[in-house]
Amino acid sequence: MTKVYFVRHAKPNFQIQEDLVRPLTEEGIRDSRKVTEYLIDKNITKIFSSPYKRSMDTVKDFAQSLNLNIEIIEDFRERKIDNVWIEDFEEFCQKQWKDFDYKLSEGESLREVQSRNIKALQSILKDHENQNIVIGTHGTALSTILNHYNDKFGYSEFQRIKNFMPFIVCVDFLGQEVIKVEEFNL
Repeated sequence: MTKVYFVRHAKPNFQIQEDLVRPLTEEGIRDSRKVTEYLIDKNITKIFSSPYKRSMDTVKDFAQSLNLNIEIIEDFRERKIDNVWIEDFEEFCQKQWKDFDYKLSEGESLREVQSRNIKALQSILKDHENQNIVIGTHGTALSTILNHYNDKFGYSEFQRIKNFMPFIVCVDFLGQEVIKVEEFNL
């Protein structure tokens, strides 16, 4: 059995609108230590992350505590919304969850986000069978992964977890099949 601990990043500084470099807040930095405390005894052998600073920084303290490297996987990045800041984010999200192919002119649909995240995850599951691994991720990216394995995970579930930062979902896999899902809101 392979255990994957999906770690949604801690609280980011939303005043920084550039997604790739948006840092954690001071509270987020403190909360990343809770991630370390939770994961420290889980026999983790490998850490992967989205290339976004907030995801890497959420698992950085844990990686350093075990002297493990964080392997960046580009396909675990968060969804690209557009090249401009979206003021009515809730309306946009509702449209995307209602229609998985909906996207703005320079953005990604949830189906595209889900496809690249699942492809990356399946590769990791194949290459790291019977290991315990961590994947630093994002709210929407994680939600599309959970939706792939359980189509009841939709907009209302996305809304339920949207303020959980940091948030860990442990998924047990037997090969590529989900056996068990547990949530931990730190």
